[in-house]
Amino acid sequence: MKTIKFYTLGCKVNQYETQVIREQFLKVGFKEINNKERADIYVINTCTVTESADAKSRRYIHMAYKENPKARIVVCGCYTELDSQVIKRIKGVTHIVKNKDKYRIPQLLNVLKLKKDTQEEFNNPGISDFSGHTRAFLKIQDGCNNFCSFCKVPLVRGRSRSKPLEGIVKEARQLARKGYKEIVLCGICLGDYGKDLNPPRNLVEVIEELEKIDQLLRIRLSSIEAKDITDELINKFAECKKLCPHLHIPFQSGDDEVLKFMHRRYSFLDYLSLIQKIKMGIPEVSITTDIMVGFPGETEERFQNTLDLIKRTLPLKVHIFPYSRRQGTVANNLKSQVPIPVIKERVLRLKKIAEECRKIYIAKFLKKEMEVLFEDQKEGFWEGFTKNYIKVKLNSKANLRNKLIKVVLKKINPEAVLAINNGTLTVGLPN
Repeated sequence: MKTIKFYTLGCKVNQYETQVIREQFLKVGFKEINNKERADIYVINTCTVTESADAKSRRYIHMAYKENPKARIVVCGCYTELDSQVIKRIKGVTHIVKNKDKYRIPQLLNVLKLKKDTQEEFNNPGISDFSGHTRAFLKIQDGCNNFCSFCKVPLVRGRSRSKPLEGIVKEARQLARKGYKEIVLCGICLGDYGKDLNPPRNLVEVIEELEKIDQLLRIRLSSIEAKDITDELINKFAECKKLCPHLHIPFQSGDDEVLKFMHRRYSFLDYLSLIQKIKMGIPEVSITTDIMVGFPGETEERFQNTLDLIKRTLPLKVHIFPYSRRQGTVANNLKSQVPIPVIKERVLRLKKIAEECRKIYIAKFLKKEMEVLFEDQKEGFWEGFTKNYIKVKLNSKANLRNKLIKVVLKKINPEAVLAINNGTLTVGLPN
């Protein structure tokens, strides 16, 4: 039996796309392996959002070649779009596949014949499973029209485009029948969903269709830009019991001048007023965000404005990205680059404040009963998430995988909140 390994870097969209490719290979008899055994084929689905992602993509290629020099090594994804010449020079690479041809990999390797119309981005059968996960990601949109000055994504993903609504519903039903209780709607610019369709659609329409699926108990949104959070969407959060009260809104910075340099169409006050409106409409909502540290021109005063925004919005989690120069972007040519030691020091300060904000947000829910969808067991503790994305650990001997359990949040730890349940399971808290 032929064997295959997958390595996926980057965003939820990439993970979804790997699953599409995975299912194609499994249907023709390939066996996926995840151990140290040699595989016949390696598929490395790359990311290029930062220089670190580029380097990690190269490391996976080297690792695959070292493991089996005779294997076919397929490199696909965003790193291939602008850096294929770099990839060609890496020993062992047999195929470089651009994003538009990702779903044709089995055909390119002569292991599967596909009709042309099933190879297109949104005309494929989608996915019926999501390997290794209890929450399934469902890609409904690709591409980006925003062209932030630091970002290569529009260069490697193209313009915004959307999956037809009927295809989304069909795929969601497949996943729900498979036993997935939570689906995460994802896209490169999720809030742009439907603007290119005829007739135009929007995210609220997708939610309204998915909430009709009986077996589907949770609908979660991945990252969404501030400009796409409409009153209609906030009202939908307030009325829909299946929609998880969690919004990931990339701020990137809290300083108006830096935001201008970034080509972000928001200001400090825009973010602040939006978060206040969201919290008024969705009382239990959690906010998570992305912050870029060390963008060219970020002075100490401007960085302090970012810290102030974080303190005033109290996000549950802050994903921190040190600025990384990206060839082909406007920001790559900006002067006033921030020294790396300064960036590292600011990252540490932001981490400290982000952790304080996390504790303040979670504290409101301590001693309260909340429902958790458990995913994996690590060192005797089951880990999962509440609807508002608080990570929870529960000590139990029972098999809780993919189960919704009501627990009481007891103690804030650095990685998760320790919990006890209502007494129906054997549980305990460490000292």
